[in-house]
Amino acid sequence: MKVRCEWPGDDPLYVSYHDKEWGVPVYDDQKLFEFLVLEGAQAGLSWITILKRRDGYRRAFDDFKVERVANYGDRDVKRLLADEGIIRNRQKIHAAISNARAFIGVQKEFGTFADYNWGFVNGKTKKNAWKTISEVPAFDSDSEAMSKDLRKRGFKFVGPTIAYAHLQAAGMINDHVVSCFRYNEV
Repeated sequence: MKVRCEWPGDDPLYVSYHDKEWGVPVYDDQKLFEFLVLEGAQAGLSWITILKRRDGYRRAFDDFKVERVANYGDRDVKRLLADEGIIRNRQKIHAAISNARAFIGVQKEFGTFADYNWGFVNGKTKKNAWKTISEVPAFDSDSEAMSKDLRKRGFKFVGPTIAYAHLQAAGMINDHVVSCFRYNEV
């Protein structure tokens, strides 16, 4: 039997996310934009709540094509507020749209959002060595720096805790516990 981090429990969706995706290094801008939108949507909620709506988000936000989302207007906001497949929070919806515009600005400045993103960990995965999930911090100095810079660039719902979750999910920080079978794989 595989030993894994305890946080996914036995929910098949959560286990699949943990085993196949969480902590795998991401260099694809579309996937990074997806993570930013989903992590912003998670604020105040559990990650499993968002995972269960992930397909709804993909459909509602044009599969996270940042250029399309950046061009959303009032009609799109109204459509999203009526969409039961996503979290219908006006502030989070507006944040996703304004974040798309800021995301494009970062791409123009750095070439790719991935280049910008990976700069916060000096281009390589930061590998922690936690024995238990209770040791994993909610944020660190990298996520604080990232959060501060993202907010300066106009991003919303990107506090240090959300930035840390983003760094973890996108494989910039390896926070699998050392006993987890994924720890050395990612």
